[in-house]
Amino acid sequence: MFSVSAVIIVERHRHFHRELVIASILASIAIVAIILSTLYAWILWRRSRRLPRGKSADTARGIMLAPILSKFNSLKTSRKGLVAMIEYPSLEAATGEFSESNVLGVGGFGCVYKAVFDGGVTAAVKRLEGGGPECEKEFENELDLLGRIRHPNIVSLLGFCVHEGNHYIVYELMEKGSLDTQLHGASHGSALTWHIRMKIALDMARGLEYLHEHCSPPVIHRDLKSSNILLDSDFNAKISDFGLAVTSGNIDKGSMKLSGTLGYVAPEYLLDGKLTEKSDVYAFGVVLLELLMGRKPVEKMSQTQCQSIVTWAMPQLTDRTKLPNIVDPVIRDTMDPKHLYQVAAVAVLCVQPEPSYRPLITDVLHSLVPLVPVELGGTLRVVEPPSPNLKHSPC
Repeated sequence: MFSVSAVIIVERHRHFHRELVIASILASIAIVAIILSTLYAWILWRRSRRLPRGKSADTARGIMLAPILSKFNSLKTSRKGLVAMIEYPSLEAATGEFSESNVLGVGGFGCVYKAVFDGGVTAAVKRLEGGGPECEKEFENELDLLGRIRHPNIVSLLGFCVHEGNHYIVYELMEKGSLDTQLHGASHGSALTWHIRMKIALDMARGLEYLHEHCSPPVIHRDLKSSNILLDSDFNAKISDFGLAVTSGNIDKGSMKLSGTLGYVAPEYLLDGKLTEKSDVYAFGVVLLELLMGRKPVEKMSQTQCQSIVTWAMPQLTDRTKLPNIVDPVIRDTMDPKHLYQVAAVAVLCVQPEPSYRPLITDVLHSLVPLVPVELGGTLRVVEPPSPNLKHSPC
């Protein structure tokens, strides 16, 4: 009898001890939660004290897309969550009331302007005029994609604005403008040496590789061309204009409108509507030919006839005796012939009519890295040739 009572007492003691432990744990959790809540409230209070008078926390830190953009046709919220909305008067002042003197370029839906904000901050402002379903779709698409993409070779989104039916997108300013302007503008590529051209090609390949291999789902740019490759003051290249871009998991061949620029559109997309990452590789190959030859992707032969750079160059690219003669005169005879043949071979593979014959952009990237000097982001160690006037000392 004594032993049974002892067992009961021990069991009650264990039960009481278990309840005490559980109560202690719950109390500890509650205390931690209170401390964290108090700390969070204090941080919010400190931040609110730092904001200038008359400005809300949303205005100072960037505004959630969903509540604002519901005013102008249900724009999807980007995964980034925060995109700065810039007030129209600020854009107007920064661009000199969208002065013609500040125009950096002209696109399909409007102009791009240089903007200088208070404090000397510079940017580029793209104005999409008019509106309409296509314009709004490109606007939404660009905000959605660039709002969540961050890469050194893809242009950075800084903010947006909608005013009186016009849509504005604000990007980082690229001081050297577009590759198209550098190659085919007044300077005719005179600032672009062989190594700088190879660096631009490498930068493009890195940006594309990020879109194709590191975004989930992969992103197909769909409008890669020299006018959408922007250059900063050091000729670092960045891919821009994502209005037509699509994700590979969201391609509906039946409903997707054929888009792109003549001369850059891959044959299978143009003829059959088939769009893959290899379509971007084809466009990359066309830009590589532009860098190599200094020619436009499509040139007018007569009033009724045009010729593409691919059709014209292909027979000569594979002929080592003819290849040096079609190189841009600005860079002709300035490169190692072996490197020239390698670049020509890469270009030929990229513009193959059959997409399965084209390389992945990762393979293109690996082919270009050894052709770019170390100081420009590659692995090539350039050895300066000895001066002809240098006298050798006797042994």
